[in-house]
Amino acid sequence: MKLDRLLAIVILLLNRRMVQAKELAERFEVSVRTIYRDIEAINQAGIPIVTYQGSGGGIGLIEGFRLDHNVLTGDELASILTALHSISTSYPDPKSRELVEKLNSIVPPEQEAALRQKASQVLFDFSHWGENSVLEKQLSLLKDAIGQNQIVKFHYRNSRGDSTSRCAEPHTLVWKGREWYLQAFCRSRNQFRLFKLQRIKNLEAAPEYFVRKELPQQEHGGIGRDWINDSNRIDLTLRIYDSLGGQAEEWFHAEELESHPDGGWIVRKSYPENDWLYGFILSFGPQMEVLEPERLRILIRDRAERIAGLYRGRSQ
Repeated sequence: MKLDRLLAIVILLLNRRMVQAKELAERFEVSVRTIYRDIEAINQAGIPIVTYQGSGGGIGLIEGFRLDHNVLTGDELASILTALHSISTSYPDPKSRELVEKLNSIVPPEQEAALRQKASQVLFDFSHWGENSVLEKQLSLLKDAIGQNQIVKFHYRNSRGDSTSRCAEPHTLVWKGREWYLQAFCRSRNQFRLFKLQRIKNLEAAPEYFVRKELPQQEHGGIGRDWINDSNRIDLTLRIYDSLGGQAEEWFHAEELESHPDGGWIVRKSYPENDWLYGFILSFGPQMEVLEPERLRILIRDRAERIAGLYRGRSQ
């Protein structure tokens, strides 16, 4: 759209002293003649653009021109920029980059250094260690589908490993507990569900659109609270051994760690009992022991013995 192009030209000139008409034409995929018509339209709107002749010349804003920066305080701008930079760690978003340029354009030159310092004090990095192009593609596709109210289809594998075909109305991308989720109305189940992106395969946008439904109210614990319900909770007493070292505080709060006389810690904690819990305990190997309840202790022992059985008798 022409209006979008005019605004983009103004933002670009606010952040750069001078730009060649040819560069603008290539960037916006229009002719140089069209760019000069755009410049004339911007001038008529009251934004002073001038053309500098000669070697090193080009198109630029009149010296000293800035947009009004009184709409947002420095702290507010820094908070917005922090959020935008954090979002960009999960997947590339041209709109976020454009918004960063717009916000930078309203900052007076004498305040730019202070704003950069504030905006760099905190960064939420949602990216994985190493590349994850599959996740980036999923996030990009889902973001577009959410924005366009477009149906998505995919295969979903639950925690037991069962795979089913799903048709869903995507509403929200959720970052929770170190993982990305999709909150969507599942047409296959006729209710809102929370889908873990890591378990989604063969994701595609369907040529069908929907009318957004009202999202369910989130109580107390927020999205995914139904995963933790009173009917399946279990009280655990865990022994954490010294060999786990500083990693203990990565998984448990300091106030949950009770020193053990023989070293290590005791943890008393409540969890939902499911396959995730069993896998969580087993993932610590000999560094964690279930003391109570006895029923769970036996269950973990039996699973560990089955795992050990897979490796017995294997030739070296």
